[in-house]
Parts: sequence; structure tokens; C-alpha cells
Amino acid sequence: MIKLIASDMDGTLLDENSEVPPETYDLILALREKGVRFAASSGRRYDTLCKFFAPIKDKMDFVASNGAQVYVEGELVDREVMSHAALKRLIEVVRRFDCLHVALSARTQTFLYDDFDVYEREVDKDLPDAHRIYDELSPSVNIIKAAIYCDTAEYLMDMQYALSRELGDRFAFTPSGKKWIDANQLGVTKATGIVQVMKAYGISRDEVMAFGDSMNDYEILSFVGHSCAMGNARYAIKQIAERVIFTNREQGVQQEMRALLESLS
Repeated sequence: MIKLIASDMDGTLLDENSEVPPETYDLILALREKGVRFAASSGRRYDTLCKFFAPIKDKMDFVASNGAQVYVEGELVDREVMSHAALKRLIEVVRRFDCLHVALSARTQTFLYDDFDVYEREVDKDLPDAHRIYDELSPSVNIIKAAIYCDTAEYLMDMQYALSRELGDRFAFTPSGKKWIDANQLGVTKATGIVQVMKAYGISRDEVMAFGDSMNDYEILSFVGHSCAMGNARYAIKQIAERVIFTNREQGVQQEMRALLESLS
């Protein structure tokens, strides 16, 4: 029996307008009544995820910042903070490439090392809380996420390769969307995050269903017992998933949640 659903957000749970389809809240609550928990599993920060789920945020769980922030029933159970020495090196490497721009995120703020007009604000997830900085961050600032914006989409894979060659001993680089590369701490993924949620409830991997579309979903889809790739997912994600479902435009996640609910009635 499925006891936990973990869903990515962009390109997965969210519709083509980057909004939560209204039915989603009712489905999450109805499944909760049947003993099925729901966790948002995303590269987005915890505070931004809470805005999406404001009506029900206290009745669900969160694997945020690609596994660096894990909240169970509103309580922080795990947080991974990045090394400032590693981040300094990341910034040095990024500055070698004129198409790359780095954004560092703390719990509720994002710090940019370039002027705002360099970034396409509409495609970023955290820029509404962004601040332009000119000097090194204070060591007292805890950074939980680093993302690199590539202003030319056709260079994205080249840049991922270059970053991995330069910094593969410190970060795992994963493409996210058309112009972003996530720089994750080694050993920190959505899969490690969902394990923390599973431990809190005594749930096994065979009792978990996960949905995703992008490469930062690779580990969690490979780990859980029931994995679903969106119809709009990247090729590799479709290949490793147990099933390929409808696209996010067709509300594929909501269709699967509805089917699960009906099977439990």
C-alpha cells in the first residue's frame, strides 16, 4: 500500500502557468484521511514552497532545496549547510565563463553576484527575495542552495560538464529547467531527503510513490518503490521510471492521486 507520495513541483505538480491546480489541496487532504502522506520534493526553498501550499502547509511535509531542507509536520528534521570555502571556489570557477551567473540561497534570502538585469527573473524560483552583493558573504550566513544561471540555453550541457570537471570533488551539478544548473552538496539529494520523511513515519521504500520530470529527480525516482515520470520529462527520467504518465499540462500527478484515492475508497 502507498503511504507516502513525493512530488516535484516545476514541470510536475504545477501546471503550465506554474500554479498549483486547485483540486490538488483536496486530493492531498483526502489521501491523508486514508493514511497517505504527501511531501513536496523540490529544488525550491522551504519558504517559497509554503507559499504554494499555504492552505494546507501544516498537513504535509517538505523536501526542499533538493534535499537540503527537510520538514516533517512543520518541524525541521534535517538541514545541510554548504561550506563557505567550497562556495568561494564555486564563485571563482563560475566567473571564468561569461554566460554563467551564480545565485546562493539562505533560508529566506537569495544572494546574487551580478546585477539583477543579468537574470531572467521569470524563470528563477527565488529572485523575489534576492539581494545584489559585491563582497564575500559573512561566514555567519548559512547557505543551503547554490544555483548557476546559464544565460544561453544551448551552452547548458557544456557548462555542466565544465563545472563537473572543475568542482566534481565538491559538488554534484544537475541541469534544472532550460537555463539553470543546481550545485548540490555531494550526498545530498531529494532521495536522502525523502528518507528522513520515511524514517519519521516508519515507511518503507516500497510504500513510497514519487513523481518527477527533471534530472534533479533522478535519485529519488531510482530509490522509491513506485516511480512516475511525467510525459514531459527528460529522456533519462522516462527511462529509469517505473511508469510514464500524463504531462503536467494534463495534470498527470493529480490524475494519479485521484486514481489512488478511488482505489482506497
